[in-house]
Amino acid sequence: MPKLELLEKYAKLVVEVGANVQKDQVLVVSSSVETYELARLIVKAGYNAGARDVVLQWSDPYVERIAYDGKSIESLEYIPQWNIDQYKELKEQGACIVSITSPIPGLNKGVDPEKMQASGLAQMKAFSFVQDHMMGNHTQWTVIAAPNKVWAKQVFSELDEDVALEKLWDAILKASRVRETNDPIKEWQEHSKTLLTHNNILTDHQFDYLHFSNSLGTDLTVKLVENHIWAGGGTKSTTGIEFNPNIPTEENFTMPYKFGVNGKVVASLPLDYRGNLIEDFWLEFKDGKVVNYDAKKQLESLKSLLEVDEGSSYLGEVALISYDSPINNTGILFLNTLFDENASCHLALGRAYPRNVKGGDSMTLKELVNVGSNQSMVHSDFMFGSKDMQVIGTKKDGTKITIFKDGDYVI
Repeated sequence: MPKLELLEKYAKLVVEVGANVQKDQVLVVSSSVETYELARLIVKAGYNAGARDVVLQWSDPYVERIAYDGKSIESLEYIPQWNIDQYKELKEQGACIVSITSPIPGLNKGVDPEKMQASGLAQMKAFSFVQDHMMGNHTQWTVIAAPNKVWAKQVFSELDEDVALEKLWDAILKASRVRETNDPIKEWQEHSKTLLTHNNILTDHQFDYLHFSNSLGTDLTVKLVENHIWAGGGTKSTTGIEFNPNIPTEENFTMPYKFGVNGKVVASLPLDYRGNLIEDFWLEFKDGKVVNYDAKKQLESLKSLLEVDEGSSYLGEVALISYDSPINNTGILFLNTLFDENASCHLALGRAYPRNVKGGDSMTLKELVNVGSNQSMVHSDFMFGSKDMQVIGTKKDGTKITIFKDGDYVI
C-alpha cells in the first residue's frame, strides 16, 4: 500500500474535486470489499468536508460470482423492493456519489451468458432512475479506481503479486495527479482549464460530422447532433455545483446523432464487459446501427452488449483523446475502462449524456429523442484511437478542418 499521507491526499481529492461534497449533504460511497482501506479514508474525508452522513454500500465480486453459479435465472432477476427504495430515498435526499472501481478481469469467465444477461438487465431496469439522475447531472458523482492483487497481477503479469499491486497503485495515483510533493487539487484546476479550452474550440466549430481513419482499418463517419456541446473535465450539476465525474480524465466528448454513424471501427484495446475481456473486435455501422461485428475473444459477450436493448447497438458518445496523453504515455494497458478510455479516442455504445446538447439537462426524454440523442440502459466505452489516427471535421458549409493528425490534436 502507498503511504497513508498519499492515500489521504487521494481521498481528499476525490471528495473535494471529484464529488465536491457540500456542507450537510449526504455522500454515498460505493466500494468493493477489496478496497476497504481507501473507502474508509473517503468516508473520513467526506465528514471533514461537512457531509451530514456518509452511506457505505459494499459489494463483493467473488460473492457475486458464486451467486451466478448458485442461483437460477429467476432468482438473479429478483431485485428486492427495499434495495430499490434505499436508492430512491438517497436520491430524494440529494445525495452525491463516489464509486470506487476495482475490477477483477476474467472473474466471470465460464458463467452462463444467459444468466449474466438476465441479471444485468434486471439490475439496469430496476435502477434506471439512478442512471437518469447521474447522467442528467442532477447530483454530483465521480468514478475513481483502487487496485486489487488479481487486477494488478493481470496488468503486470511478470511481477510478484505484492510488487504488481504497488506498481498499479503508483500508476493510478500518478494518473490521478496525486504525488507526494504536489497539490493535486490545484493541478486538477489547471488541467480542467486546458480541457475546457479544447471543449470551447470544438463547440464553436459546430461540426456537422467527423471522419475517423487509421491503419487498423477504421473508416468511420460520425454525424453530430445540432447544437452539440463538447464536454470533458469538470462540469456542473443542475443545482450549479461543480464536480468531476471521472478521476482521471483526459477526454473531450460530445453527442453523435443516433442515425448518422456509417462505416467500420476497429477497436485498439480490449473492452471489459461484466468481467469478460472482449478482444480484437470491430463494428460496422449503417445509419447509426451496428449491422455487423466480430471479436477474436468473447464474441458472445459482445453480442450480449449489443442486444441489451434497442439503443445498445447505437452510439451515445464520441470522444477525442490525444495519443500523446499522460495515461497512454505510461505504456500500461490498465484493463479498466476508466483509465484505458483516457489513453485513446473512444466511442460509447448506448446512452448519450444530456449535457452534450444545448439545453439537454432540462429536456424531457421525448425532447432528447427528437434531437437525435440515443437512449439505452447501458453506456459502454470502447477504445479505437491509434498513433496514426486522422480526424477531419466537416462543417455544414462543407469546410473541412483537420482536428487530429498522427494521433494528436492540431486544431
